[in-house]
Amino acid sequence: MTLPISLDDVLAARDRIALYLTPTPLRNYPELDDAIGCGVRILVKHENHQPTNAFKIRNGLSAVTALTAEQRKRGVIGASSGNHGLGLSYAGRAIGVPVTVVVPFGNNIDKNSGMRALGARLIEHGEDYDSSVVEADRLCREEGLTLIHSTNNKNVLAGAATITLEVLDQADELDAMVFAVGGGSQTVGAITVLSALRPGVRVYAVQSEQAPAGFRSWKAGKPVERIPPRTIADGVATGSVYDMTFPTLRDRLAGFVLASDEEILAAARTLLRRTHNLVEPAGAAGLAGLSKLGDELVGQTVCIVMTGGNIDEKTLRLVLQ
Repeated sequence: MTLPISLDDVLAARDRIALYLTPTPLRNYPELDDAIGCGVRILVKHENHQPTNAFKIRNGLSAVTALTAEQRKRGVIGASSGNHGLGLSYAGRAIGVPVTVVVPFGNNIDKNSGMRALGARLIEHGEDYDSSVVEADRLCREEGLTLIHSTNNKNVLAGAATITLEVLDQADELDAMVFAVGGGSQTVGAITVLSALRPGVRVYAVQSEQAPAGFRSWKAGKPVERIPPRTIADGVATGSVYDMTFPTLRDRLAGFVLASDEEILAAARTLLRRTHNLVEPAGAAGLAGLSKLGDELVGQTVCIVMTGGNIDEKTLRLVLQ
């Protein structure tokens, strides 16, 4: 099966975003290892240390820096529950590109505030992310903007893949990686890089039980009908799979598990206690998945990505409870 991007695409993305970002830390916390057990050595990639507190700044910068001069002048649009929009907004401000972001009604108010502060035009539409995508597509055609989809965009995927390039530079050893899946950009990016540079490293995925479209599609071997997401983890609150990532997820994952929202909140609480880092629920889902996969990972070195730290006060109170 042909991957949607190549290692050359990832290397080019790394060169483009290097002007704006520095590598994020990769750390091991013995207390976290002890808390999870199974003799697993956990490496935490701290994407919560990015300027927007989330990995999707890589995606936004990779996509915006690849635009033509004419596309930059007209501006870009994307749909987001927050972190993709923050990444686009940051890239637009850094490069001088007008950015419009469509978010669902009731979206995380802190993320909305962050996008506005970075200069984005924010439009609220629909009850969830998928509804916002439809409106973004309409506005794209109506206003002549360039649509940067959070998943179905090669430069977005290449940007996400730079995480794994950095992990390989930083890790002394690595047996597996566990990723939270919304659209799957990180996961497909990792599969691309590892297939070329470290094919023995396995890639696993986790989703919330309250947003299981990707998992159910993986089990069925084909896309299932849309499942409205009901998860507290807004960063992975997708109801469908995506053309550019699903075939790779279907064919290349070593495994896929579900975690309940309660397990994801518990993972966030563990990360807060053991690493003293703020993490949003989607950013903790990788640890929740690792915990579910414990029997498969006994005695191994496993990397998870703390994908974001943009947690609002209400959700933080749930974590602390």
